[in-house]
Amino acid sequence: MNSQIKERIKLAQKSAMRTRDKQRLSCLRSILAECKQFEIDERAQLSDHRILVLMDKMCKQRRDSISQFEAAGREDLVAIERYEICVIQEFMPDSLSTAQVHQLIDSAIATTGATSMRDMKTVMELLKPQLQGRADMGAVSRQIQAQLTNQT
Repeated sequence: MNSQIKERIKLAQKSAMRTRDKQRLSCLRSILAECKQFEIDERAQLSDHRILVLMDKMCKQRRDSISQFEAAGREDLVAIERYEICVIQEFMPDSLSTAQVHQLIDSAIATTGATSMRDMKTVMELLKPQLQGRADMGAVSRQIQAQLTNQT
């Protein structure tokens, strides 16, 4: 089973090679290298869901780097990291609105019957496949905590 996302990235890589877009090519190669590393480490083919997890992690790493580079006054490096985030996000699904995320959280809490913080893991496990790459999972976690804390 080949991943559709991975195939799209490979096509974009070929296109970047043809147009000699070195910066884009470098970013696409880093995505594919991350995928290959996972396949080697886990000895398994990557699914689209797992690629989204990897790309979400890559975006988070770049956001962390941006904050460090800004603190150091390195705007040149900030620009590179922002560009790479844009390239990575091209292959990720569209982000969900805050209202859509709240609706999914409410639905997951109702479906699981969650009433306290002990049920947090169950709710997150239900939501993660629906939200991965489409919402900030840290923010989702905080929203779930707030809702479960208010229920008690």
